[in-house]
Formats: sequence, structure tokens, C-alpha cells
Amino acid sequence: MAPCSSKLLLVNGVPFAGDAPPVATFLQSTPGAYTTTRTYGGASLVLFLERHIRRLVHSARLLSQSQPSLFSAGSVPAVFPLIDSVPHRVHDSLEVGLRLALRDRDRSGSTDELAITALVRGRCDSDGLDVLLHVGFFIPSPFGAFGARLAVAGPGRDLAEAKYSDWVRVRQGLEKMRPPSVTELLLTNDGDSILEGTVTNFFVVRRKVSANSLDHIFLDIGFDLISAVLSMPYFDKRICSSMNIPIEEVAPSWSDHALWQEAFITS
Repeated sequence: MAPCSSKLLLVNGVPFAGDAPPVATFLQSTPGAYTTTRTYGGASLVLFLERHIRRLVHSARLLSQSQPSLFSAGSVPAVFPLIDSVPHRVHDSLEVGLRLALRDRDRSGSTDELAITALVRGRCDSDGLDVLLHVGFFIPSPFGAFGARLAVAGPGRDLAEAKYSDWVRVRQGLEKMRPPSVTELLLTNDGDSILEGTVTNFFVVRRKVSANSLDHIFLDIGFDLISAVLSMPYFDKRICSSMNIPIEEVAPSWSDHALWQEAFITS
């Protein structure tokens, strides 16, 4: 069955009249805070939607205050109070977008899942903000079909707590450094502490000798303390807590890699 190739773009809940661009082009040309998720089970479920929305709101708040150039193409008006309306506006746009996308999918006879990107930007011409929703179709790769091959290249993001669209442009520059055999590039500021991947999160399971010389298994997370929590919508620390698996939210150190039991990335 042929995959569905159509794309949709909604601006404040209204479908864009022209042809929707690919998601990479959309992000490169639209400054703002964004997050991306996908559907599961034949588009019956949007994965971790509420966590993604909370992350989007948090990123928008950070950018509008500390990095306004990453939030708007022009001067940013006083939109901070308006960010509280983002969850409601995302839900409204998603309701319209899913209905249109699934209608197109059914017409084509496809069973593809949906990739969903929500972006919030400051409006240059007024005291307001826009909520944009990009919906595309994709076929997920089989889980565990291939192992990841990683390489280290480039420094970490300036504002790691926030996810912003300008990072897509920076990431494309880093991609030019990626050898063909490498799956993903990891970021580091000092050549030792591994922060994250360009599109993934990086985790390490390692052994650590405690004060009483007993070995314990720890899960290292490739972020600093704050951004680890905010930038991992798929990782639930409560699961590890319920299984008595201790977690350290620190950047894994390559100098300690002899203690690593395994490493993995998620996206």
C-alpha cells in the first residue's frame, strides 16, 4: 500500500491555503518554540501529548523572556501572559488537523501514522502570538532493527531548557560533519561530558562504586539537571523509582566509559 504523502499546516486553527512545506523547511523559516510528537496505533493515540504541551509552554516562556530573537522574527511584544492560552489553542488546532489528516489518509487507503509538530511564535505586528501545527505522514522504522552508531561533534545548545526552531538550522550545519556510517551526532562542550544528540536524548547505564565499595547500577542522562526533566517527554522517572533503580541526572562522562554497562539513544 502506497504511503500518504500529503502535509497540512494550520495557523491558529485555520488550515494554510497554500501547499504546506516539509517540516524541516517549516521550522527553518519560522522562529519560535516547538515540540514534535507522533501518533500510535493507527493514529488512535497521540504519544505523551500533555507532556509535549507542557514542554512547549515552558520553552515559549523561556524564549520570550531570555532569548526573544529565537521566539519572533521581530521585536517581541508583551506576550508572556498569553502563553497560558497555548494548551487550549494546541488542542483546538489538533482537533482540526487530525480530522483533515485522517480524512486524507482514508481517501488514499493508507495506514500511515502521523507526525505532529506544534510551534508557538511571537507576533511582530501586535501584542499576540501564533500557534502553528504541522501534520505529516510517516512509516515508523521497525523497533530494534538497527543499532545506533554515534560520533561526537559540536557544542551544546545555548538554551538547553528550551526547544526552539532555530536549532534546526544549526543542526543542519552539524549534519555536514556526520560520516555516512554514523546514525547520530552527540554534543559536548568540553570533549568529555556528553550532553545530548542533535535529535535524540543520550542515556548510559553504568556501575558506580559507592562509599561502602558496593556496586550499584545508575542511569546517567545526557542533560544538565533542569533540562533533563524538561527535554525527555518519553522518559518517566517514576518507572525507575518503582523498580528501585537509582538515577543521576548528569551528563555522562567519556572518561568514565569503562564503567558503562550499556548506552542508548531515544527520540
